[in-house]
Amino acid sequence: MKKKTLVPLIIFLLGICLVSLIVYKTDTHEKEQRHITAQLNVATYGERIKNEITNGIEITDTLKQILISEDGEIHQFETIAGNLMSDSIESVQLAPNGVVTDIYPANEKEAGKIDLIHDKDRGKISCYARDNHTIITQGPFKLKQGGYGIAVRNPVYLKDKNGHEYFWGFTIVILRVPDIFSDSISALSNFGYEYKISKTDAPWSDTYKVVYQSDGQINRPVSYTFTIGDENWKFEVTPKSGWRNATLLIIIIGIFLTISLLLSVLTRVWLVAKEHKKKFQILARTDSLTNIYNRYGFDEFAEKMIQKNPKAHFVAALLDIDDFKFINDIYGHNYGDSMKTFFPSDALLGRNGGDEFCILLPNCTFAEADIQLQKFTKLPKSFSYHGKEHAFYISLGYAEYPTFASNRSQLMRCADAALYEIKLHGKNGCMVYREGFRSGARKQLGFAFKDISEHLPGAFIIYRADKEDDELFFANDEFLHMSGYKDIDELFRLTKKSFRNLIREDEQQQIESSIWEQIDSGNENDYIHFHLRKADGTYFSVLDHGRIVENPQYGKVFYVLFMDWKDMHIRYNDKFAR
Repeated sequence: MKKKTLVPLIIFLLGICLVSLIVYKTDTHEKEQRHITAQLNVATYGERIKNEITNGIEITDTLKQILISEDGEIHQFETIAGNLMSDSIESVQLAPNGVVTDIYPANEKEAGKIDLIHDKDRGKISCYARDNHTIITQGPFKLKQGGYGIAVRNPVYLKDKNGHEYFWGFTIVILRVPDIFSDSISALSNFGYEYKISKTDAPWSDTYKVVYQSDGQINRPVSYTFTIGDENWKFEVTPKSGWRNATLLIIIIGIFLTISLLLSVLTRVWLVAKEHKKKFQILARTDSLTNIYNRYGFDEFAEKMIQKNPKAHFVAALLDIDDFKFINDIYGHNYGDSMKTFFPSDALLGRNGGDEFCILLPNCTFAEADIQLQKFTKLPKSFSYHGKEHAFYISLGYAEYPTFASNRSQLMRCADAALYEIKLHGKNGCMVYREGFRSGARKQLGFAFKDISEHLPGAFIIYRADKEDDELFFANDEFLHMSGYKDIDELFRLTKKSFRNLIREDEQQQIESSIWEQIDSGNENDYIHFHLRKADGTYFSVLDHGRIVENPQYGKVFYVLFMDWKDMHIRYNDKFAR
């Protein structure tokens, strides 16, 4: 009863922990998304605000160009200024020699005759604009007609008779705030953002002064900075609802707390099912035909055994049945039981599938395992089929950990290489892994029958019939002897397992084209004459006769016989003469 009470309680507490984690992750994700969105918006609308201010400043550039073209004179100033006005422009002014003399509209004239260069509030920044040839903005300040404005002063320079530049004065525009960027801040407000626009107090200052801001609080905002003239501007935004999505978090908490409660209620059912689960786990790791571990179960327990005692010695063996047939008659509980009887109780036994079995002997070296494995290999084996007893034989390869392997998978690969090495040597035997064995030898197994290799009267190879991948699978002893390769491994190494690399380089394209032209036209590969690469890098003239064969394991392959061209001429000179 305690278990049935405690486990549901633990499940519920774990559920609360999980809910907390999910809420934390969701909250973090939502904050990140809101920051990303806000950053995109602040950059987009910050650039738009910059452009809107710049468009207002362009009025001063227009006036500046007229002054330069008219040598410092503007005729019909009011007409020109009137055409340049917009709803966000408070006034347009001219200040020759830094003194404001012309203002449009006319009702602003009471503000005229201000000496910008010597004025207490405007002098320093105006001199900076004059001396540094740069536009400056000043403000915001209260306008007499209400609202706020920013003054933009653009210094104008002309040239005298001698071509020397001199300061003419300023073209000025007063921008209404926030009218000049009202479209942008209105859009941001509709999107649910609080905002603030600031600028440096002066070009030489790092102190920012607020130009305009929304009524709400700016909390941990994202910002976008831009430069107008020599002054820095900063645009900041923050969501009105904050960076946290409270509604979503409440929904998530409600959903997952409900799920946690349901899981707690269902735990009793789970506890009952747990008893059956062990049985299912055993079945999932057991081969139903032989009653020993399947590949999954063997790999799992072998990994655990080695990890538990990493400094101990283990011997892994792989075996399969030679010339395997009658699967269901050979296998069965009898064969699995016979393996259990022969090997010690601590040995791990498994069936990889098909005709292949695996064995792991703990606390054992290959020298200690050799006698046992040799004896098992030679043990008479038979099965009954249609009332008759049939003998069968096995090939077995084994390797030792940690002598030749640093982990389970590498150990099994070494055992696999030893298994297929014994297959190459005629099957029905047992072999320990040694340095130099190559698991790639498996490629030959479909063809490397010992009796064929020893008795075929001629040089013979097999390679893949593929224009892109002409992989070599097999070469008999006669071919290796004729071409000077000491063994199949040297052939594979020097040719990189490619038939193309057996052909002299200047003939490769021609010979391959000739072969595939015959194949594509529906004819079998006929006799072809070319120069074959020997092990020492030299070449000798051969005649090959190939045929495409469909192999169930490798698809289309070429079976090719080779004849020494020079030797043929010597032996059959009279026939060639005809």
